[in-house]
Amino acid sequence: MTVPPGSGTHVSADATRSGRLFFLELSGGRIHSTKPDGSDRKTIVTDCRLPDGIVVEADAGHIYWTNMGTVGLDDGSIERADLDGKNRVVIVPQGVTHTPKQIHLDKAGGKLYWCDREGMRVMRANLDGSQVETLVATGHGDKDRLDPTRWCVGITIDPKLGKLYWTQKGPDNAGLGRLFRASIDIPRGEDPANRSDIELLFDRLPEPIDLELDLINRALYWTDRGDPPRGNTVSRVLVDGEASPEIVVTHLMEAIGIALDVPGNRMFVTDLAGSVYCVDLDGKNQRNFLFAQGNLTGIAYAEV
Repeated sequence: MTVPPGSGTHVSADATRSGRLFFLELSGGRIHSTKPDGSDRKTIVTDCRLPDGIVVEADAGHIYWTNMGTVGLDDGSIERADLDGKNRVVIVPQGVTHTPKQIHLDKAGGKLYWCDREGMRVMRANLDGSQVETLVATGHGDKDRLDPTRWCVGITIDPKLGKLYWTQKGPDNAGLGRLFRASIDIPRGEDPANRSDIELLFDRLPEPIDLELDLINRALYWTDRGDPPRGNTVSRVLVDGEASPEIVVTHLMEAIGIALDVPGNRMFVTDLAGSVYCVDLDGKNQRNFLFAQGNLTGIAYAEV
């Protein structure tokens, strides 16, 4: 893989920037906010039902997050609140999405995209939760639901090319994880379960989880759970043309969330062991600045 321009040079955050991290504590059902160095920590939302994915709409002052709900039940939901946790509201209620995982904000398009794990779907809705659509369906019914290779987990989009990326995790430590790409909109005359435009980009991955796309350098990043050396890592690959992925971060403990700060040349990563890491985009200068914080899942970075 050709290294994206600018990678490898550590960029200090400008003193005028006011970025914050928002991350989810699965075990405590809480949402926390901190400065990028872990200081000024605030718990802004409590009583979440297994929260997994989070995004920030900074200019509108909103956060959106997914609740996986009760294990085995079709009761996941998506909520919205102000940046300080106030004015909390359910925008996608229980029964509409089964087990929502990572969520992605397309501000320009006015859409939220998310993966529904046991629902075996890639979905989207308007920012107010209306007009829920299924874009990809990888299975249907209780029998298919028992097959983890059908479970959709991580998601991001490429608005420049109108593409959608998602992961299908596979069983634990089975090496059956896959990463797919398709057009954002379903081809005319087709349906979510029968799409001719789905591309399998990579297979035999450990357990691919969350995705983030660096739109400037055109590089796709993702976390992998599973056993080392390929699991508990962050990988990246250039998305234009053919390239092989490279592992840029190792020695994580059940890697889950990832957030990019491309102008700052850094990524933030969470794991289920309760750590938050800051790492250069090329994998250098890895630093664990929060640890033993409970079981952590999704993370988002925003200038607020």
